[in-house]
Amino acid sequence: MGKHVVVGSGQVGTHLAGKLLAQGHEVTVVTRSGRGPAGAVKVAADVADSARLIEATRGADVLYNCVNPQYHRWLTDWPPMAASFLAAAEATGAAYVMLGNLYPYGPVTGPMTEDLPLASTSPKARVRATMWADALAAHRAGRIRATEVRASDYFGPGATDQSYLGERFLPALRAGRTVQLIFPADIPHSWTYLPDVADALIVAGGDERAWGRPWHVPTAEPQSFRQIGRRMAALLGLPEPRMTTLPWPLVRLTGLFSPMIGELRHTRYQFTAPYELDSSAFQRTFGVAPTPLDEALKVTLEA
Repeated sequence: MGKHVVVGSGQVGTHLAGKLLAQGHEVTVVTRSGRGPAGAVKVAADVADSARLIEATRGADVLYNCVNPQYHRWLTDWPPMAASFLAAAEATGAAYVMLGNLYPYGPVTGPMTEDLPLASTSPKARVRATMWADALAAHRAGRIRATEVRASDYFGPGATDQSYLGERFLPALRAGRTVQLIFPADIPHSWTYLPDVADALIVAGGDERAWGRPWHVPTAEPQSFRQIGRRMAALLGLPEPRMTTLPWPLVRLTGLFSPMIGELRHTRYQFTAPYELDSSAFQRTFGVAPTPLDEALKVTLEA
């Protein structure tokens, strides 16, 4: 058993810390508030404070970056935190596992694989691309051991209200009301199950074959909102749900008053054309498959 430091206790960090504890590891959870699951050592710290992060990481085998600043604050919040993570990994020797996303690829045609260039010109996507480039450069220089694990949009138990298949979707479906969508209902889209994200992070942190390159979390075949709704309704014994898509000008207007909604203009392309994550490299290399979709949806509904 080893020591693992999980920074962030949101929808991924909570799953990750819980799984590591269940495996018998020593787990330290670092958050600004000092909260974390029972059984973990809880440290209250500003992640951008490299001295505090180094102190919390000393003796650790793996350091996981599961932080997720508010999307509209990425340009200001990420750079100092990313520098702090690199300093902690270099000072302590802990393997550094970054939780990433697909934004840096930008709009693509066809399935996304890890060898695609990080070609997005969006400033927020460039921040994430720079974070990985800096970590990879430090890895290649022999200063740290690093990898990035990238996922598509989350669903599952513990998903926040920002999940497209969470509080934006489930209450209306359960009640038999029309599900109001921000994006089109019939575009195939990859959805990544939260427990699978945590499992992939653990694998990446413990297997040296993972270091020095990015990986995609094992993810089921793409499903449109309508397909997911049908499968959920069938599991609940309900008729096929009705869905409607809000006019985009109305969404843009709402974004004038909600920073989170306002930021959707940067990622709308992900939902207006097929958006498919290819996770076959991870599955082949580590022998890990995504949780079967109906099983994942059943747990999500029960949660």
